[in-house]
Amino acid sequence: MKAIVVTDQAAGMAGVKLVERPEPQAAINDVVVQIHASGFTGDELTWPSTWTDRGGRDRTPSIPGHELAGVVTALGYGTTGLSIGQRVFGLTDWYRDGTLAEYVAVEARSLTPLPGDVDFAVGAALVMPGLTAWQGLFEHGRLHAGQRVLVHGAAGVVGSMASQLAREAGAYVIGTGRAAARQTALDFGAQEFVDLDTDALEDIGEVDLVFDVLGGDIAKRSAGVIRAGGTLVTVTGPTEARPSGGRTIDFVVEPDRAQLSELVQRVRVGRLRTNIGEVAALDDAVAAFNRTERIKGKTIIRVHPARGLPKSIQETRKAASA
Repeated sequence: MKAIVVTDQAAGMAGVKLVERPEPQAAINDVVVQIHASGFTGDELTWPSTWTDRGGRDRTPSIPGHELAGVVTALGYGTTGLSIGQRVFGLTDWYRDGTLAEYVAVEARSLTPLPGDVDFAVGAALVMPGLTAWQGLFEHGRLHAGQRVLVHGAAGVVGSMASQLAREAGAYVIGTGRAAARQTALDFGAQEFVDLDTDALEDIGEVDLVFDVLGGDIAKRSAGVIRAGGTLVTVTGPTEARPSGGRTIDFVVEPDRAQLSELVQRVRVGRLRTNIGEVAALDDAVAAFNRTERIKGKTIIRVHPARGLPKSIQETRKAASA
């Protein structure tokens, strides 16, 4: 199969290559998925899990990418809850080969059925941003109606998802970013916008929750606008930012079937939108990830055409009906 691999951590994006790799096999409780659309997070090349296994042993060449939408083609021993030919989407294990390939082996419990009226590209674009926003707002931030929430990077891939979910939950949403991002942030649900280059963050008044994707000095300044008992939630790693009388939580997103079901139902009825900036073919993925200009929105890799079933499934069904 075709796959994107990385072999040299020092090379960064310059070391990303398109190669031929053996198709994966399903282990116990796994499924193999023919990938139709895949997502990639640029920070992955800095994650230890991209380069080593859980024991700290080198696992290169490794396949990055952990967001997928596709069709189940094989079931491992003991696998339940999914079937061959089923459309699925989900988040894969950080320490296993990922989704920038034609096929991936993944634990069945990490996957959620993808409704037939949701495009594979939309499914793949929903996974990481949607789960990150949901877990940050509701699991860790304990957001509820009537609260004020500050969403950093509100026009970005994750921030735009957080703004929509917070607004839908009945919160008052204040988005931040650069001036050029103002209208996009408002379009995705922010009710106010703070230009971090020119506006004073401290002028917004107190908030109950800060959803941070920036870290650094912005996180520290944000702690100062959180009211007593409030929360700073960040995805940027451990931080010294501490709200007075509140709490700080840094977290890593986790697969969650039930949460993905909630998210995709909102997409189906028009209550939630993904933020896709570019869709590229797998053959063009290396160039797409090495662009010099900044792409607004998430880059999705379209691996297989959206129509029709994989040949292996068609042959299985023919044999079963013979």
